[in-house]
Amino acid sequence: MEKYSKKITSIQKYLRDFEINGWLFYDYEKRDPISYKVLGLQENKFATRRWFYFIPKNGLPIKIVHTIEKEQLSKLPGNKLIYSNWTELHKQLADTLKGYKRVAMQYSPNNDIPSISYVDAGTIELIRSFGVKVISSANLIQMFAAVLNEKNFFFHKKAGEKVCRIKNMAFEFIFDALKTEKKITEYDAQQYILKEFKKVNLINEGLNPIVAINSHAANPHFECTQNDNYEIKKGDRILIDLWAKEDHPDGVYYDITWCGYLGKMPPQNYKKMFETVVQARNLSKNFIIEELEKEEKVFGWQVDDLCRKFLLEKGYGKYFTHRTGHSIDSKVHGSGVNLDNFETKDQREIIPGMCFSIEPGIYKNNIGVRSEINVFINKNRKVITIGEEQENLILLDEC
Repeated sequence: MEKYSKKITSIQKYLRDFEINGWLFYDYEKRDPISYKVLGLQENKFATRRWFYFIPKNGLPIKIVHTIEKEQLSKLPGNKLIYSNWTELHKQLADTLKGYKRVAMQYSPNNDIPSISYVDAGTIELIRSFGVKVISSANLIQMFAAVLNEKNFFFHKKAGEKVCRIKNMAFEFIFDALKTEKKITEYDAQQYILKEFKKVNLINEGLNPIVAINSHAANPHFECTQNDNYEIKKGDRILIDLWAKEDHPDGVYYDITWCGYLGKMPPQNYKKMFETVVQARNLSKNFIIEELEKEEKVFGWQVDDLCRKFLLEKGYGKYFTHRTGHSIDSKVHGSGVNLDNFETKDQREIIPGMCFSIEPGIYKNNIGVRSEINVFINKNRKVITIGEEQENLILLDEC
């Protein structure tokens, strides 16, 4: 109970800092993984009834649980209220929230940040009916679900070292097959990567890496399967996007994309497109470094705007069809700030402890290029990246 009490105390401090009256957690049939992560609840526990957990900015939290699942939230501190029917539940909620004007929930106005929007519209309507203004918990989620501690960063770095090595091995696996005129497919290379992941205790939770050549690389999320894959041949353009984490409770993903040409002289238009995304990637990273060094605040939308403007000026704007980067934590697409003002409007600040990708891409006709690195912001607001950052295409004849 002591560790939970420390977490509650920390949450209450930030509630006061953000001028929020309380944080109301709600779940039904485990639909909100953020609640389970922030509160440290067991996700494999039987849960078929609605529960609420209210942390006020001061004082004891309140638990509201159903009579047939009254042991839900038993490990958390606070006073317990037990309901059996919906009228009791509504009254208990109204009494709990009486006098509180601004309460945070896993909600995003206009669905600007869908990755944290788990509370259904009906429940929001219910809470509002008590005279409460529901605000987004996005900033709180970032503090308590996405900030990496030293152990998390250790496992991110450890995964990074392994993923980088396996990336190199995958290119060598492909090159060796081509040099010996052995037939090889995108699927063969993908399965090779997965086999190597397993050997070194890396997992990807069923989200398999991308090995894509030519027109397949023009699909940013091409899904390579046994029935949908091309044979890899000399003269092909290739993109490999791989992500994994240590199979450990504190594991954090590492996610990179590299591009190559299976020959000695890549086509000039392909080479130019790749060099442009590298410039966009470096521009984005350097902007974050410089702003943090000046002790300025940096927001996810700003980085996306900067990167997108650069690619627009280079004539590739309409071919950059996804956000500049995504949060990384125990999920490959984490719950912290994304570098995004395109798919969504992420107004969260990039703060110490954040880990995220920078991965501009260009997808024009049957050509696709992307360059992806991972960035971690340490407690001194310094940018740290793990592994080599690709500056030039990998070429078959150079290996």
